[in-house]
Amino acid sequence: MKWSEISIHTTQEAVEPISNIVHEAGASGVVIEDPFDLFKERESVYGEIYQLNPDDYPDEGVIVKAYLPVNSFLGETVEEIKESINTLVKYDIDLGKNKVSISEVNEEEWATAWKKYYHPVKISDKFTIVPTWETYEPVHSDELIIELDPGMAFGTGTHPTTVLCIQALERSVKENDAVVDVGTGSGVLSIAAAMLGAKSVSALDLDPVAVNSARINTKLNKVHDRVQVSENNLLNEINGPADVVVANILAEIILKFSDDAYRILKEDGLFITSGIIMNKKNEVKEGLLNAGFVILETMVMEDWVAFIAKKA
Repeated sequence: MKWSEISIHTTQEAVEPISNIVHEAGASGVVIEDPFDLFKERESVYGEIYQLNPDDYPDEGVIVKAYLPVNSFLGETVEEIKESINTLVKYDIDLGKNKVSISEVNEEEWATAWKKYYHPVKISDKFTIVPTWETYEPVHSDELIIELDPGMAFGTGTHPTTVLCIQALERSVKENDAVVDVGTGSGVLSIAAAMLGAKSVSALDLDPVAVNSARINTKLNKVHDRVQVSENNLLNEINGPADVVVANILAEIILKFSDDAYRILKEDGLFITSGIIMNKKNEVKEGLLNAGFVILETMVMEDWVAFIAKKA
């Protein structure tokens, strides 16, 4: 089978929304080439420890590569992707060069080439993300392993926004909690919540492809008995009550449903939000305060921010 590689030269700020756009357009897998990865200092406990080739990265900006099957609709799909990316400027998202290029690859080449970007990564005190094809032996007896396959899972689970969310869940989820995961994507946050002892997790996503992916991953990690995955638009018609609501999603979207998060949370319930680029930090903080939340903790990793907020 022939695949078309669509390459978008953009900025780090635009990586998350563009990745979402290409997934919704039917992309099977995304690769992010960020030159910052070549030079960033990693803590001794967390982070990828493997060789990165500078030739795989742009001199400036970030390249997002996605893979679409070559068919009669490819031209229309690419134009729709371009149009959706261009609309991001309405949200004050810097698109950088915003250069889009297309090339053709064989499925056999693509199926193995992208795996060089993905290795076991310890992302928090307890959690390690492991690709399904790699053998990994836990270092500590209490280490929790989440298995993911990026070919079906909307990313590797190691982006700073995801890492921040999982670290926040570690501090927040208690035994027998009820958790709601808004915009679940691969289901990685729902899986983490269940492994931390949540008795029930509602994993919600508007994209049916994401819903299917999350269901596969919850079964892969043997938590499908506690994680209910369903197609839903944010928290519409969700009543709770919930102990924790978590969302790794665009700042603008967080602001749209903060009132609903407040509504479904129990008294003293926690709202964990991530996916917030640094220049949106104050805007989201103000929105959470206006909804009635108290900010308990502000977490920062690289240029990304997460909040742990409590229903006052």
